[in-house]
Amino acid sequence: MAKAKTAARKIKVTLVRSPIGYPQPQKDTVRALGLRRMNQTVEHPDSPALRGMLAKVVHLLRVEE
Repeated sequence: MAKAKTAARKIKVTLVRSPIGYPQPQKDTVRALGLRRMNQTVEHPDSPALRGMLAKVVHLLRVEE
């Protein structure tokens, strides 16, 4: 039952700082999240993999549940 709830939850991710000047793996993580432009927002289903990606680049993003 708990898995069904977390799969239905969505996370909104917005790019608020440019990845220019940051290491290439962080730039790649931002691209993998589907973010290409400043202030672009995407929605992803909540998952442990997504949470790990967000933790690596949280200084560049705004995250809303």
